[in-house]
Amino acid sequence: MTTKKTILIVEDDDSLREALRDKFSKEGFYIVECSNGEDGLRMALLNSPDMILLDIVMPKMDGLTMFQKLREDKRGKNIGVIMLTNLQDHDSIVRSMRNGVYDYLVKIDWTLNDVVRKVNEYLNGNKK
Repeated sequence: MTTKKTILIVEDDDSLREALRDKFSKEGFYIVECSNGEDGLRMALLNSPDMILLDIVMPKMDGLTMFQKLREDKRGKNIGVIMLTNLQDHDSIVRSMRNGVYDYLVKIDWTLNDVVRKVNEYLNGNKK
């Protein structure tokens, strides 16, 4: 029996979060979802997901801060993270990649199928 992989979606846009949830559920993943970085960090440390899809611009705590705090905790050091954001700012991309984000996807450049492919790439050991 194969255990379902867990994806934590941390996204404040309800419609995108729901679309991601529905897509990944149909692909056989177990989904945990949050709408802000504060809740996302708490859920990541409680659930130890296999992958986190993380927005940057969110209420309560932004995604870059959440990612930094995640990496400071031993439970979050090795969780795979894909930044999925509208921010195309070079500094955010460079800082994210230097700090161990698996990938940085600008929302308008990727389809849901592309995001699933990236997650599967990571989970199947094709890490960069």
